[in-house]
Amino acid sequence: MSEGASPEAAPETVPEAAPARPVILAVDDDPAVLSAVRGDLRSRYGRHYRVLTASGGGEAIETLDRLKLRGDPVAVVISDQRMPEVTGTEVLTAALKLFAEVRTVLLTAYADTEVAIGAINDLHLDYYILKPWDPPEERLFPVIDDLLGDWHAHNQPSYTVTRVVSSRWSARTHEIRDFLQRNQIPMQWFDVDVSEEGRALWDAAEDDGLPLVITPDGTALHAPDVSSLAAALGHKTHADAESFDLAIIGAGPAGLAAAVYGASEGLRTVCVEALVAGGQAGQSSRIENYLGFPAGISGTDLARRAVTQARRFKVDVLAPTSAAGLDLTGPYPRVELADGSAISAGALILACGVAYRSLSVPGSAELEGRGVFYGASLSERDTVAGEDIVVVGGANSAGQAAVYFSEYARSVTILCRAASLGAKMSAYLVDQIAARPNIAVRCGASIDSVTGTEKLEAVAIRDGSGPESVAASALFVFIGASPHTNWLPPQISRDDRGFILTGPALGDLRHRTAGGDRDPFLYETSAPGVFAVGDVRSGSMKRVASAVGEGSVAVQFVHQVLRS
Repeated sequence: MSEGASPEAAPETVPEAAPARPVILAVDDDPAVLSAVRGDLRSRYGRHYRVLTASGGGEAIETLDRLKLRGDPVAVVISDQRMPEVTGTEVLTAALKLFAEVRTVLLTAYADTEVAIGAINDLHLDYYILKPWDPPEERLFPVIDDLLGDWHAHNQPSYTVTRVVSSRWSARTHEIRDFLQRNQIPMQWFDVDVSEEGRALWDAAEDDGLPLVITPDGTALHAPDVSSLAAALGHKTHADAESFDLAIIGAGPAGLAAAVYGASEGLRTVCVEALVAGGQAGQSSRIENYLGFPAGISGTDLARRAVTQARRFKVDVLAPTSAAGLDLTGPYPRVELADGSAISAGALILACGVAYRSLSVPGSAELEGRGVFYGASLSERDTVAGEDIVVVGGANSAGQAAVYFSEYARSVTILCRAASLGAKMSAYLVDQIAARPNIAVRCGASIDSVTGTEKLEAVAIRDGSGPESVAASALFVFIGASPHTNWLPPQISRDDRGFILTGPALGDLRHRTAGGDRDPFLYETSAPGVFAVGDVRSGSMKRVASAVGEGSVAVQFVHQVLRS
């Protein structure tokens, strides 16, 4: 492995007591290019990372093998594509097999663009960079900075890990693991039924309450609810003030977009989220049609980036904190919170989203959280490994979950009421599902019942061929959504399904203001100064990009309200 500026330099031997800094590995068979990329990377990252180089694909794979055996963390691998014997894509494939969370970059010439796009589809390549990348401050460093941020979000030091000891078939366990996973809190799970270490931790805690959660500072929590767990982990759940320019209820894509735009334009902003930032999009394993992310992005990663951006602009993000009521009798909207406190704001944006509808079949309520799940519940990937599972629904969320879980489960059966998946699902997902041999699709199908004693064991299916019982250990349900609007007062007009009416949908309604009567603004509700965006709004598109657009546009009307 060449660490010198010339091919004659002596190869570096990795010392026995190498520091535990994460590795950035650069690979290129052209000595001049390798020297340039090494110099750029060391100048920017050399203080906190080990910048290693390899002068060919074979040498790179040997280096990766040694790093794996030593237990050294590898954060990013940057490889040229055109190398003799072992290509860049082969190097990155080997890296991903050895280090599942490594971030990958392909250096390509313009003529190799199609190869790079193929790697995005086949390898989930994170990024490709066209050579030359001058100036690195614009074309190299922003890419690597972003990838390192992603890597660190998924790879925290062991002393920051929250440990969960529980049975896999516990509804509270599912709730806790889902909360930790969606917040990207490093977690180690011990199934007390099979793990000796898990039983030892349980005995050491001197309490018979499960699930047991041990925080990084050693605090033992027995069967905590999400609010207690969040408080123990240091989450902010109370506002620093009682009044703001703008209050936002909900931290999905629409709410976070409104928070970023509002705070960046000088509004003192608070964003209140009942559970986890990201909303339904936060449960998506990979969103592949969102502009600007050619390799796709997970819902949790998108939410993490948005929350970081919001906090950078001094948004007060409170989670988990629930809104319990809305008082519109005063001069400004006043949101009553579940903990008994309240916040007032000059304008309010409702981005409180929706929840998946529950199954109304025998056995579903009793087995919820013990095999029956609403939404993707990506934290359940460990429990579905090698199992037969069922996904119910025909829209994108169901398709994304089916593709994700097919990487772990023995078989995935999709049940869809429509005549074909293409009726509501994006074409790229339909194609991916068709290419997975362990995914079976049954259209025109419905569920009669679910059965099991301590956990889900079987799903009774009915379609054109008649009833049938299918063995399954997990059922993931995506059968439409109900809006989170039951806490709102009657002054907020809704359609017959509970979604909030806004703008032109309010008909001839006029708002009385100090400046005179006016029509409601776009996305404004039947209450002046109160807006609704995203999935909770009647007639919304139910797509991430449209939710982000609605959230950002609503802020422009908030300014008009605040000036009036």
